[in-house]
Formats: sequence, C-alpha cells, structure tokens
Amino acid sequence: MTGETMKTSDFYFDLPQELIAQDPLEDRASSRLLHLDRKTGAISHHHFREIKQFLKPGDCLVVNDTRVIPARLYGHKVGTDALIEVLLLKRKPDDVWEILVKPGKKAKPGTVISFGDGLLTGEIIDVVEEGNRLIRFSYEGIFEEILDQLGEMPLPPYITHKLKDRNRYQTVYAKHDGSAAAPTAGLHFTEELLGEIREMGVNIAHVTLHVGLGTFRPVKVDNVLEHHMHSEFYVVEEDQARLINETKAAGGRVIAVGTTSCRTLESAVGEDGVLKAGSGWTEIFIYPGFQFRMIDGLITNFHLPESTLLMLVSALAGKEQILHAYEVAVQERYRFFSFGDAMLIL
Repeated sequence: MTGETMKTSDFYFDLPQELIAQDPLEDRASSRLLHLDRKTGAISHHHFREIKQFLKPGDCLVVNDTRVIPARLYGHKVGTDALIEVLLLKRKPDDVWEILVKPGKKAKPGTVISFGDGLLTGEIIDVVEEGNRLIRFSYEGIFEEILDQLGEMPLPPYITHKLKDRNRYQTVYAKHDGSAAAPTAGLHFTEELLGEIREMGVNIAHVTLHVGLGTFRPVKVDNVLEHHMHSEFYVVEEDQARLINETKAAGGRVIAVGTTSCRTLESAVGEDGVLKAGSGWTEIFIYPGFQFRMIDGLITNFHLPESTLLMLVSALAGKEQILHAYEVAVQERYRFFSFGDAMLIL
C-alpha cells in the first residue's frame, strides 16, 4: 500500500456504540487480553494478568509515567458572570497556559475569568493557532494544589459517565504531572502484577510523554498523509535509555506499554537503532510503511475507527491483520477505548 493511495476510510470498521466502555473495571488486571501474533496473525483470548506467559526473562517493558492533571476548569467571566469552560493543553513559562475555551467568542484577549470564587483567576492574553487561547493565571499558593481542588479529569469525549474514582484514570506508576489524557494501556497493570513481572527477570523501564488531547482528534482528511499530528513533550532519562539499549544489545525484546511509549521510543531512537536520552517535542505520525527501529511488541487498548492510533497498530502488525483482529474483538464483545480491554501485539 503506497502512501499516495492510503485513505482514511481504509481504517474504518463498524463499532457498536455499546462496546465503548463507559466505566473502568473494579479490578484493573481482570480486563481481557487479545493476543495477536505479529508474524502469523494468529489470535488467542486471555485475561490481562496472563500477560506473563508471553514475556521472557531479558525482555523490557517500557511504560509512560506521565500523570493526568485535572485539566478541565469551569469559571465565570468577570463582569458578566457568563460560564466559561477551560481545558489546559500546554504549560508555558510564567503561569501562562495554552488552553481550549468554550464558548470561544466570550474569551477575547483582555477577558478575565474567575475560578472557584476567585481562588484562581486568569486573563486571556492571546489567540493562537486553531483558535486556542493563551491565559495567564494569578493565584496565591501552589498552582498544582489549586488545580487539584478545582479541576476535573478531562475524560475523552466518547466517555459520558462521571468518573467515581479519579485515580482509576491514572496508572499505578504515574509520576510526572502534565497529561490531558491517560496513557490507557498502562491502566491494566496493578503493583502486584508489575512485581510478578519483575520477579520473572523482565525489566521495566520508564519514559515520559505528556499526552495531548490531539490523541482523540479524528483524522479529517481523506488522504492519510495530509493529516497534521499534534506535538507532545517527551523525556527519556539517561539511565532508562541505557537499560533499553542493553536489552536490545543482549537480544531481549522491547515491548512498549501503550502507543505513547511507542511514539516516544520511535522519536528518540537514532538511525543506528540506539535510543538517545533527552527531551523534546514530537509530532511523529506512525502509519503503514513506517520502519520501527526500537519496539518489538506493543500492549495497547482497542482504538477508534479511522484514528491515528489504529494507523499506528496497523503499521506494526499489518492493516489486514489488525482489522481482522478488530472484527474478532467486536464479535467476542471486547470492551473498547480508554476503560476497555487490552491487546498484545507480539
């Protein structure tokens, strides 16, 4: 399949609405796991905690240790009291954030918005690309603590239920604040399961990629190659790069936990196949034809039709194999998306 003829509609499949998981399971590791053999296309059905049977000593799982921030704020416009909803996208220096605002027409530069009865105020200072705004916040105390008090978790648009327990939209290893969405493949791991995996002699490395809302942005163009990817900030620490490179050198497999870990690794790897430590912004867009330099396998959830994430897994396992696996997943009533079941491509 050549790039010129790759159509967004090639990645369509029929997804019954009721298969979109609206609530997380009580027990993280009891979600189901569909294993797709990358080479043969063979499919088998399991529960997530059985993932150990597919791992070997010397393998390395790479997790994304970002933390979701309660990035949705509801405030009132000072002067008119109009209700305004703000979604924090990117932190800039000096208490400035790039944000999405609803309704946008009420948020011209100079507008002041009060949150939590004045606990936090923000002034719109500029309009940037795609209609996003820049806001400068003023407050007393520690911004993160105020955000924890006033903000709500920015659940994806296709999840309509309220989240009962905020921590259920965080991985158990979440550490660095900054995401507008959870790296959801990691939600299936419990501390106990991670401990058992380590005891097997499997290494667990961590990278950080702060997930942007662009993750949910549908591909609006017919030609896949014309889609503009959003940029996301990532960090690969020196000791973690070493651990991952040593795994490769010793013949172990590098298995990304989630598309975000995958994008980080494939962004930070050099032409020579060696992972470089460092940080930066990535706009990597992985679709069929992409040459993977770092990962050998991927743990991921079930993605939206025609999404960039479905294109990424198709690049790894082949579009026909993926669409067939998805067809089976729909027949077998697997749960889809952020709170849904998992897939192992290995």
